[in-house]
Amino acid sequence: MATISSLGIGSGLDLNGLLDQLNAAERGKLAPIKRQQQSHQAKISAYGKLQSALNKLQESAAKLNDPKFFQSVSSNVTGSGVKAAASGEAQPGRFDVKVQSLARAQSLATGGFAEAARFDAGSLKIELGGRDTPLDIKIAANSSLKDIRDQINAAKGGVSASIVNDGSAEHPFRLVLTSTKTGTEAAVTGMRFELAGGGTDARFDFAPPTPGEEGDEYPAEYVGLRQTVAAANANLLVNGIAIVSQTNRVEGAIQGVTLDLEEVTGDGSKTTVVVERNTLAIREAVGGFVKAYNDLRKTVGELTMFNADTGAAGELLGDGALRTVESRLRGVLSGGVGEGQFRMLSDIGISLQRDGTLKLDEQKMSGIVASDPQALSAFFAGEDKSGGLAGRLGDTLDQVLRDRGLLDNAKRGLESRISGLKDRYERMERSIEQTIQRYRVQFGQLDAMIANMNQVSDYLFQQFDIMNAQLGRKK
Repeated sequence: MATISSLGIGSGLDLNGLLDQLNAAERGKLAPIKRQQQSHQAKISAYGKLQSALNKLQESAAKLNDPKFFQSVSSNVTGSGVKAAASGEAQPGRFDVKVQSLARAQSLATGGFAEAARFDAGSLKIELGGRDTPLDIKIAANSSLKDIRDQINAAKGGVSASIVNDGSAEHPFRLVLTSTKTGTEAAVTGMRFELAGGGTDARFDFAPPTPGEEGDEYPAEYVGLRQTVAAANANLLVNGIAIVSQTNRVEGAIQGVTLDLEEVTGDGSKTTVVVERNTLAIREAVGGFVKAYNDLRKTVGELTMFNADTGAAGELLGDGALRTVESRLRGVLSGGVGEGQFRMLSDIGISLQRDGTLKLDEQKMSGIVASDPQALSAFFAGEDKSGGLAGRLGDTLDQVLRDRGLLDNAKRGLESRISGLKDRYERMERSIEQTIQRYRVQFGQLDAMIANMNQVSDYLFQQFDIMNAQLGRKK
């Protein structure tokens, strides 16, 4: 059987070109299916844009659906040396803070050792504030100063160890112990190195020094650890009230406010912490809600637009799911709430425009936030999670956006249709290939038949020519 490249050789006809035209005509049947697939895919993408806009509206509504949010406060610090952070439990007020001293961690140091120093086996017992029993650290025989350091750090018992080289000629290496927490309650109160063979290594003894006129004092024969930095608590005055803290992070001195002490307040100066209701955050949240809704309206407008001059249309023009979403949102926003000082959006300065967008009267909203945040909280958040406008809107949006919700079901329906169209496309492609193959066989047969006919015709003409030549000679 002739191949496609040899079609027409026998007959002289352009059978390859004719076969290409037939193939193009047959494949034209696939175009409507492809257009349907593209249309469904475009609608799925459009649903994605709609979902994104609805998610942002849902987030903005969720922020307003929290009564605690309307009670939120912020802290402002005037002066230096203190940072402040207010939680929802803080109450508005003004507080003068004076830092008298900062909390410090205790530091101890041994006498000097040579680099090659080795120590006997035993148990290093460290007594720490806040621990009922001493920290017990086992030391192996022939341990170096580094081994002892590593054993102390591995215990993670409230004290860390390091080695300092003081630069002296013979015994420069000193073991330094530092409390991992500040304050007197975390300080080392005693230490001894009990040797496995009995007795102690006095070089690792520690007992708190005796305060003297010129500082901490130790007995002349004392060879153990010396306190190089004494543990100290933070001391501060809050509105003249003395406060003592084990750390430089002070919680509870001012209700709901965390103070971070950074430096001692200078003479004649003070730091002022002002805790006030966070009206800016509330105004921004309401403004964000209005913006999210208007952005949604803009997205809907783009997805449902129609240009009469060009015939161009949005992917969701006339879409039933989108109409349902719009209807439900309008019902919630126009319905308001059933009770309270504020019942409608217009009561709080939010008006519905002719184009379907919302407009915020910022001056009116600022006045409500400053004078009656509780009534605003009741309007948006209500007494329970879905009692206010924001809660009702959130419930409606959840029905639209959740799995097996309105949008999800609409997308699943389109995906199912796309899958069906894909199967139909593949079946039709196979049918077209079979049809073209049948045409190819038939064209090959036609080509062979015409070639045979041409051969017979040529043979007959040759015979006629011979006969004519013979008749001519007889004459």
